[in-house]
Amino acid sequence: MRSVSRSWLVASAVAPSVLALGIGAGVAYANPASTVTSLGDEPAQVFIDYSYELESSTISRERVGDPAADPNDGIPKHKEMDFHQFRHTITPRVEVGVVKDTWLSVAMPIVINQARELKLADGVDRSRLSTLEDGFLPMDGYDANDASTPPGGSMLFKGVNRHGLDQIHLGLNVAPMNQLRDDTKPTWKLGAELRLAIGGVMSFSANNPTANSAVGRGLHELRLWTSIDKRYNWTEGYFGVYYQVPLTSTSDSLYTEDLGFGVTNSRAPQLAGVWFGLETYLLDDKLTGNRISLDVGAKIDAHFEGREYTELWEMVAFAGDSGNTKIPPQLVLDSKPDQDGLQALSHPGITNVENYLQTAGSVAVRAVLGPHVRFGATFDVAWKTDHVITFADAGVDFNTCSGSNGPAGVKCETDENDVVNPGTREVNPLASPKIDQVGHRYHSEDNLGFVIGLEGQFLF
Repeated sequence: MRSVSRSWLVASAVAPSVLALGIGAGVAYANPASTVTSLGDEPAQVFIDYSYELESSTISRERVGDPAADPNDGIPKHKEMDFHQFRHTITPRVEVGVVKDTWLSVAMPIVINQARELKLADGVDRSRLSTLEDGFLPMDGYDANDASTPPGGSMLFKGVNRHGLDQIHLGLNVAPMNQLRDDTKPTWKLGAELRLAIGGVMSFSANNPTANSAVGRGLHELRLWTSIDKRYNWTEGYFGVYYQVPLTSTSDSLYTEDLGFGVTNSRAPQLAGVWFGLETYLLDDKLTGNRISLDVGAKIDAHFEGREYTELWEMVAFAGDSGNTKIPPQLVLDSKPDQDGLQALSHPGITNVENYLQTAGSVAVRAVLGPHVRFGATFDVAWKTDHVITFADAGVDFNTCSGSNGPAGVKCETDENDVVNPGTREVNPLASPKIDQVGHRYHSEDNLGFVIGLEGQFLF
């Protein structure tokens, strides 16, 4: 598989911080899963993590009615585009012990630069690309950073160069067991992290694309986690799980669009995952406290169905901008499908995404220099399962009205059938048949991504 979507890379980019939800206390080891920030031992710590990420995927599209397809096969699907993203992220993090084996944490993942692009997939002819045939992009492509000049070559779409901050992470963490205090027990930690949206919200305007270079989603989320770690002589094993759920959104978030009618799965997806690994100490000098270790681990994340900023979100927003003067917009939504005519609503770009798994492997070399300084280098490689990225339902078939719940009822229908009736409140106004209907949907496939990271830690 050839890509990584930033749904995993966001977690992967701050993997040192995810695994280091607590650090410090006594003579701490290098592995961040094993140590605990605690008042009276090492009451304050500062972390600086940097990551450079590369991710790519192949975008395919279903093509119903393809004359070259075998009618006995399933819905034909063809490669359309290759997606690439490059991102630099720096994450400062501070932990402060409040009582014994209990600490507060604050982290801010800052995107220094993010660039995205879509190119013709290998062997694909521009003249036969359904994305261009349907008018979602100009035939010679579109460069959001220089809209007056076609990008040329195999380039189809270049997104806005973005930077900034999405959320601030505020955590409360506790270690019910601490191996440094009682070597007969493992280190067991629990934490809750409130992720508050404080950065500008990503959006896209076809006529003025560079006006918005933000990276935020406008989402407030809650993350719960627990981990357990145990050291045996020269090796140390660790294991952890987490669950993350969206709570609310800011007033300007693209997730605030709740139009009623037959809308389904309009929120951001819930996440759950597990990480585990084994650290081996190559050097452990008891006298000086210097240590060098090799850490090999893995992570599995489950992304449940919901609306996401996908590889195509800027392209979809471009083709769905009701005021687009570059091309006739093809993906404009109808905000009131039960009324005559089109009640134009610009497509926000975020789309419903099918459930998928993300898996990753990581290698880290870490070093401890005396009692106050630690640093490390990490390398991660990640995959995700193939999945549909334009997946909105046509709507909801309401129950048949009965009794006092008459025809005026919002959630019932007078006709007894099992279909979504066009022109009624059963229709989902956030669904676009041109990309969400079976036979026209886009798929994200062959996902592969790499993250190169540096981490530093300073104890006080």
